[in-house]
Amino acid sequence: MKRHIVHPRQQSMVEPEVPNPFVHRLELGTLDILKIAIMSVTIAPLRLLMVVLLLLLVWPLAAIGVACRSPEEADKPFTGWRWRFCKVLQCVLKACVFLFGFHCVKIKGQQATAEEAPIAVVAPHSSIFDMYTLLLGPQIGTGVAKEEAARAPLIGRIIQYTQPVLVSREDPDSRLNTIKEITRRCKSGGAWPQIFIFPEGTCSNRSCLISFKGGAFFPGVPVQPVCLRYNNKLDTITWTWDGPGAFQTLWLSLCQFHNNMEIEFLPVYTPSPEEIKNPKLFAYNVRQVMADCLGVPVTDHSYDDCRLMDKAQKLNMPMEAGLVEFQKLHQKLGISFEQMQELLDKFENIHPNNGGQITLEQFASYLQLPESPALQEVFHLYDRDGSGTIDFREYVIGLMLVSHPVNSEDNLQHAFKLFDSDNKGYLTPEELQKILRNAFSMEDEQAAGLFQDIDTDKDGRVTYDDFKAYAVEKPEYAKLFMTYHDMSTSTTSNGLPVAHSNGGDCKGSNGNVPKGSYTNNVDGKLKAQ
Repeated sequence: MKRHIVHPRQQSMVEPEVPNPFVHRLELGTLDILKIAIMSVTIAPLRLLMVVLLLLLVWPLAAIGVACRSPEEADKPFTGWRWRFCKVLQCVLKACVFLFGFHCVKIKGQQATAEEAPIAVVAPHSSIFDMYTLLLGPQIGTGVAKEEAARAPLIGRIIQYTQPVLVSREDPDSRLNTIKEITRRCKSGGAWPQIFIFPEGTCSNRSCLISFKGGAFFPGVPVQPVCLRYNNKLDTITWTWDGPGAFQTLWLSLCQFHNNMEIEFLPVYTPSPEEIKNPKLFAYNVRQVMADCLGVPVTDHSYDDCRLMDKAQKLNMPMEAGLVEFQKLHQKLGISFEQMQELLDKFENIHPNNGGQITLEQFASYLQLPESPALQEVFHLYDRDGSGTIDFREYVIGLMLVSHPVNSEDNLQHAFKLFDSDNKGYLTPEELQKILRNAFSMEDEQAAGLFQDIDTDKDGRVTYDDFKAYAVEKPEYAKLFMTYHDMSTSTTSNGLPVAHSNGGDCKGSNGNVPKGSYTNNVDGKLKAQ
């Protein structure tokens, strides 16, 4: 197979080509509603009854197949009489899929053996019906499943019979143990069935391929890419985070006369020595091969974005407010998921019920400042797309690339000295009011209120520690004073109120803010961080 030997180059943090791969809106026309209504009282109940009966029929076989195994036997693939149940299970499960309207699944390409490719990577993952890929080989394929799924009533025994690699949420070493188990099975020389892995780790709407997790690529063995397509006029198949739920999806699929599914097995992808050493590169290149076959773009969305979407919804914001392409921001800015959650809380607190967008007026209110030229300049640096509002993604990037780089100890100390003109070690309300009036045209009453917020111990003085703590909480202030100083310096030097600001965008070639980078200091010169 032609290999993409490329390194995943860091690209600029522009908006992804597909803004939200986790939303699915099912638009039903009059005829669709009529068909569903008729099918719901005629064929669909019969189909569901037959599916349940088939599962009840196969459950005892699966239960017997996994019964009375010693720990040593549980670590080995089925052989002998246990293996003989495999064909029966395979036929019954295919019949269940047939009853959901998949009467003729189109297969393209040739499925490799477990010896040729121990792992099959399947994408895009968008539906419970994707599991049909496990039923196409000479025996049922195995996969990766949560332990709680293997304990589910009825279907749990069937899942256990497929001998999946089980993942435990309670075990902090679960990820490492999962990789070890996958690697162990891959080195068996084809004794274990082929392992089917959905590397995206969550369901999307198939509009793109999101980030691939590394589990399928850490073993460094050949993998077979498997591409899925559902070419249906009415998409009742897609089950993702923002859209029809699981039961609604299953019922609506039962109500369709026929559903289309296409499975394409691509040639086996054998990793290069470089890819074996670098699983991320391996995953990146395999994903690109699959995206080229499917004709869809790739994005850096991941399951972590889904978790942020869930948190955004709990904060009464639109779910899409949490979509930030977390993996990209994590790699470029070094921000952790816990920090991102804290910033989402902070973003919501800027203006509760903000609908996922912050206006200039709300930004000014949050900082307790009037809409001065310096504030407008900083706001426009945050507003990367020029929409006139700041979304959560822009807020995070703005904090990390605009405000934080200038919020250094040296800059804060220098700024404090500008306030504390007589070097007494603290600020009075009058001193703060004076500079805020000059810098931002702030009314004395507003300045007095800001002084009270900064003066946490209420002793009528603002020490450097008070000043620093407030600047850390609201790092925009450091950038605001820098911008004001630059603008006033420009006005003094050439009579024109021109703001010279690097926007804090002091990035290296990989997009990170490196040590030893430069930002404008309070003297208007470049200063090493």
